Amino acid sequence: MNGLETIKELNQRINSSIIGQAPLVNKLLIGLIADGNLLLEGLPGLAKTRAVKSLAKELNTGLSRIQFTPDLLPSDITGTEIYQPESEEKFIFQQGPIFSNLILADEINRAPAKVQAALLEAMEERQISVAGKTHQMEPLFMVLATQNPVEQEGTYPLPEAQMDRFLMKVMIDYPDVESEKAILRLVREEGKAKKPAQQPIDPEVIFAAREEVKNIEVSEAAEQYIVDLINATRYPDQYSDKLKEWIAFGASPRGTIALEKCSRVMAWLNDRNYVTSDDIRAVVHDVLRHRLILSYEANADGISADRVIDELLKCVAI
Repeated sequence: MNGLETIKELNQRINSSIIGQAPLVNKLLIGLIADGNLLLEGLPGLAKTRAVKSLAKELNTGLSRIQFTPDLLPSDITGTEIYQPESEEKFIFQQGPIFSNLILADEINRAPAKVQAALLEAMEERQISVAGKTHQMEPLFMVLATQNPVEQEGTYPLPEAQMDRFLMKVMIDYPDVESEKAILRLVREEGKAKKPAQQPIDPEVIFAAREEVKNIEVSEAAEQYIVDLINATRYPDQYSDKLKEWIAFGASPRGTIALEKCSRVMAWLNDRNYVTSDDIRAVVHDVLRHRLILSYEANADGISADRVIDELLKCVAI
């Protein structure tokens, strides 16, 4: 079984326990292979936590779940120096929950900015600095942060700098009627005698997939299309009056890199060694929706970032 077939089997295993959320599972795997962090937004009970737990179980990797609350401290996440009088070094670093493979940052917007900032270095540099010392993260490391789009009382909006660190922002919706019935049957079956657990998939398959994705070809035309899409968010007046009215600030170069990287992973998952415009369009909403700062007029009229991106795709030539 080659790397792509193994990843497809991983996808199938997770989907068997997370019914009706196939797009979420697909985006989890894209983020993992692209070596990025994801922001998951959806109402409570839509299997965000279950999906992450299932991914950790099938890959047999470490999982840390951090419940963000207003009284959380940065040291509760990163760890702290502990005084040990009987030790030669006197101070020993006690690792926090951030030192794992998959980090589920549950309701990240419930904690103040100082605590949210504790994640920034780990998300971008894959390291943590405590008491003047640098501690490296695990080679397989991914932050999956969740937030509730409805209940905003007692929350702290994520800073733009932190939002930009997320490779994708994935929106999670209700399952359809047939999936809902399948969920009921699945929960009933789980209450009965448990089936023998399948052998976990070796996490090395993720590193092998990352190496294969590096060889995916991005033609000059595909590269130009990516740059044009990002450019249209920065200079919307050159493309459409609607975009000019709706967009206040566009995506950063980090957005360009993320769009290209996710497009290559999408091409690889589709068993191609080159990126097409369909690959780019398949991931552009998830990559850009949290990187666009909309104008006051757009917010007042209830214009969503997804609608702006839809207009963007109409205006930018392939």
